[in-house]
Amino acid sequence: MPKTATSYQPHLLDPHSGNPQPVTPKNGRSFKLAELYALLDCQTVDVVRLTEELILIIDDEGKFKHPAYLNLLATYLWYQHQPAARGHDSIVGRAIVCHDKQFR
Repeated sequence: MPKTATSYQPHLLDPHSGNPQPVTPKNGRSFKLAELYALLDCQTVDVVRLTEELILIIDDEGKFKHPAYLNLLATYLWYQHQPAARGHDSIVGRAIVCHDKQFR
């Protein structure tokens, strides 16, 4: 297996859906910026670390969109893995949860 391969199934977390949707990088290994921009409907992404291996990829400008939609599931995951974030910030818009090796 190539170094960037992992068996973790990435999921799209959409604030309009209560169910995470499985997504797969086009090359089968790691997401490229262009496909993340399309999946997240954005122009700039940011990475929020959940664990040593798991990350959330989010729309860096999601809070500036109108209307801005709170992503309850992504925010919940962030708070569960990074309790210091509770009460300080939240995640807005679409997000992708994946293994950090799936974003290169």
